[in-house]
Amino acid sequence: MSLSQHQNVTIIGDGGMGTVLSILLCEKGIAARMWGYDAGQLAQIERRRENTKFLPGYKLPKSLVVEPMDDRAMLGADLIVSAIPCQYMRGMWTRLRGHVPPKVPIISVAKGIENETLQRPTQIIRDVLGDGRGLAVLSGPTIADELARKLPATACVAAEDEELARRMQQTFTCPWLRVYTNTDVVGVELAGAMKNVIAIAAGIIDGVGAGDNAKAALLARGLAEITRLGVAMGAREQTFAGLTGLGDLVTTCISPTGRNRSFGERIGRGQTLAEAQGATESVVEGVSTCKSVVALARRHGVEVPITRAVYEVLFDGKPVKAAIEDLMSRRPKAE
Repeated sequence: MSLSQHQNVTIIGDGGMGTVLSILLCEKGIAARMWGYDAGQLAQIERRRENTKFLPGYKLPKSLVVEPMDDRAMLGADLIVSAIPCQYMRGMWTRLRGHVPPKVPIISVAKGIENETLQRPTQIIRDVLGDGRGLAVLSGPTIADELARKLPATACVAAEDEELARRMQQTFTCPWLRVYTNTDVVGVELAGAMKNVIAIAAGIIDGVGAGDNAKAALLARGLAEITRLGVAMGAREQTFAGLTGLGDLVTTCISPTGRNRSFGERIGRGQTLAEAQGATESVVEGVSTCKSVVALARRHGVEVPITRAVYEVLFDGKPVKAAIEDLMSRRPKAE
C-alpha cells in the first residue's frame, strides 16, 4: 500500500517556521490553518495576508485559514504541527489539550530543551497530552526565509514509528524541500537544540573578530561536544554527522540572518544579555537551551566546555576575552 500525504493540517504557532510551512502545505493543495495566541497579530496577518513580524515580504496563500485565539482550530485535522518555542510549549499545550483530537499525530518543529524538566519538545507534548498518538520532529538546515524564497533545502523527519515518518515525509516534501526520514528522535532533537548554543558562540567569534580559523575550530569541537552528550543520552552517533547535526550546525553558525548567531555577535561586540535579546522580536532559543544543556551534561557526566563558556559569558558576567583564553588554555588532549 502506498503512503499518502496528510490532507488537513493545523499549525500551532505563527512564527517564521510555522508560517513558511503553512505556505508550503497550501501550495501542495493541503488544507492548512494556522493558530496563534496573539489575536492582534493574527488579525494583522489575516488583514494583510502577510506575516510582517516574523516572515515579512511573502504573501500568504488565499487558501490558508488564520485562526486567532480559536482553540477549536484542530478539529478535523489529520496532522498537527507544533511550532511553539520550546519554553512556551507546556503552557500552550496545557491550554489546548481539551481540544486536541485523539490519536491525531503531532510533528514538532521547535528546537530547545525545557529548563525546568530538561525535556525535549516531543517529551513535553507526550507529558501534557499522554500516550496514544504518533509524535515526530521536523528538523534540519531550514532557514524560513530561504524556504519562502523556494531555494533548495533539505530536512529530516524523525519518528520512532517508521511508517509515520514516511507519511510525514510525503506531506512535507516538495520541489524545493527534500525530506529524509530517521528513527533517532533523541539525536535529532538534541542536535537541533544544542546547535543554537554553538551558534551563539560562533556569533561571539564574529563579534570579536577572532577569524575563520577560530570559527572552524568552534564548529568542529562544537559538533564533538553535541555528539558526546547525545551518545550519553542514547542517541546514535551517526545522526550528528547528518542533516540535523552537522548540516543544521553549519547553517546556523554561518547564516547572517540566524537569530542565535546574530545574538552572539551582539554579545561579542559588547552588548549586555538584555540589550542583545531586546534587539530582536524573535525568541533566541539558544539562551535558555544553554542552561538546560549545562544541567544535562552534569547529569550525564559529560564535558561541554563550549556550552559552559557561553553560559559563563551570558549568566555569570565572564568577559568574552577571558572565556576564549580559558578554552584555548585547556589541558592538551588527543582529538
